[in-house]
Amino acid sequence: MKPWVHLGSAPVPGSPDELQLWQRDTEFSIRVRAAPYDLMNSRQHGSEEALAELALTGLGAAAPRVLIGGLGMGFTLAAALRTLPAAAQVTVAELVPEVVTWNHGPLGAVAGHPLRDPRVTVTVADVGEVTRAHPAGFDAILLDVDNGPEGMTRAANDALYGPRGLTTARAALRPGGVLAVWSVEHVPRFTDALTRAGFTTQVHHPRARHGKGGKHTVWTGRKGG
Repeated sequence: MKPWVHLGSAPVPGSPDELQLWQRDTEFSIRVRAAPYDLMNSRQHGSEEALAELALTGLGAAAPRVLIGGLGMGFTLAAALRTLPAAAQVTVAELVPEVVTWNHGPLGAVAGHPLRDPRVTVTVADVGEVTRAHPAGFDAILLDVDNGPEGMTRAANDALYGPRGLTTARAALRPGGVLAVWSVEHVPRFTDALTRAGFTTQVHHPRARHGKGGKHTVWTGRKGG
């Protein structure tokens, strides 16, 4: 078996840790330096794609505006682009600039180069800042940040998933808009938090790989009209 090759490292803003990009043959891994496991792996992206499909299928708007928090390896973005109409506009908020560089470079092909799609705009920023800056600005917001509501890489991500963050996300949605959240594990209290924030909530458990592998969790919450 070929060895893993370290391609690059990136500091995580607001955290003492760093992300690392590794490659072994055609497989890629993004890891947190202090963690003994992959944060993302190019062979396991079924649930990231399900995040986009569950949120965006049947969205209804003729020219939807979508915000994706977290670029990762581009699989959620690619699935969103496959689901959305030609008139859609997709903003990707990615906190770590090196992750954007990696997706323009060695990671680009694994998800089919979604950053080349003219519907896509990338902003290097905290997704929470983007939501606060665009009240009633989006038909859907997809969050794939730091492994979900109980993530490990950045304490400030708690502000996305707590009452204030959910209120901000709801305010950034148009009537009937959808908030979708990916998590590596099921967090029952987060289901309650979405409901308290005024979302009509569903919980889904897609597989890490298509039809197999461990189960992750996706919440979809719809804002009333």
